[in-house]
Amino acid sequence: MKLVFLDSDTLPHPISRPDWITEWINCPATEQTTEAVVKALGDAQICITNKIRITPAILARCPKLKFVCVAATGYDCVDLQACREHGVVVSNVPGYSKQSVAECVIASIFALRRNLMTYARIGPESWPDSAHFCVHDRPILDIAGATLGIVGQGAIGGEVARLAQALGMQVLFAEHRGKTEVRSGYTRFETVIAQSDVITLHCPLTPATQGLIGQAEIAHMKPGALLVNTARGPLVNEDAVIDGLETGHLGGAVLDVLVKEPPTGNEPLLKLKHPNLIITPHIAWAATDGQSRLVQGLEQNLQAFHAGQPINVVN
Repeated sequence: MKLVFLDSDTLPHPISRPDWITEWINCPATEQTTEAVVKALGDAQICITNKIRITPAILARCPKLKFVCVAATGYDCVDLQACREHGVVVSNVPGYSKQSVAECVIASIFALRRNLMTYARIGPESWPDSAHFCVHDRPILDIAGATLGIVGQGAIGGEVARLAQALGMQVLFAEHRGKTEVRSGYTRFETVIAQSDVITLHCPLTPATQGLIGQAEIAHMKPGALLVNTARGPLVNEDAVIDGLETGHLGGAVLDVLVKEPPTGNEPLLKLKHPNLIITPHIAWAATDGQSRLVQGLEQNLQAFHAGQPINVVN
């Protein structure tokens, strides 16, 4: 049995090679073209991918492929319908990063509500020239009592809610955009957008959620509201975020994901100098414990597939 890990350097934690895998090939970085992926996979029966897309064209040229194991919770990189048509099983690793991502979200809220970035700069730059023992520059807002709107009530969204409520935040879970019938425990999407002091995204990327937060949504947020995206970059219209920050209507944003990853370096967002814009390189998931849980999940998925009883199947 041959296995190819297409973008193995995205997971620095080692994976134990099962004894039934006769050939294991790590591809540290694979170019996202049909030719490159087909060449890398060759006659492999098993593929591990993190963000390298598995398309219908690739599947058509890799007839021996039987199992795609996504080294992540989100599986938008795989064409599930095409996999079904080609008899390829697809599994993900759900829930492994909930603690890591949730703590990142809470840290982001603290950083923005308390203007930590600005005051960290002022400390060494301006404090020595102050006439007083402290320097007042930007408002510092408490976390307790603020309203947190969460889009997505999966493992990560639920853990974010638990931590936020422990801090005294009011939590609202958003119903699907445009839905008039609201499920128990949810609030209309439009109401969540309008009432929240912070919006955090934890939903999958689908045709229905692409561009979920755009010009209209930001315009309906509270003045000074904050946006946190640790899910998928295309959930957010980046031009709308820039406009919201430049006008001051959007008080700040933490973006751990972008529309293009890695970015080219020429994106307007990367060039925007704003005290409350924090861009991190898709690492909300990557706490050491989270990586260990991901590896465990991958190993369990492989073993279950080998046993003929695949688990965490998404197609």
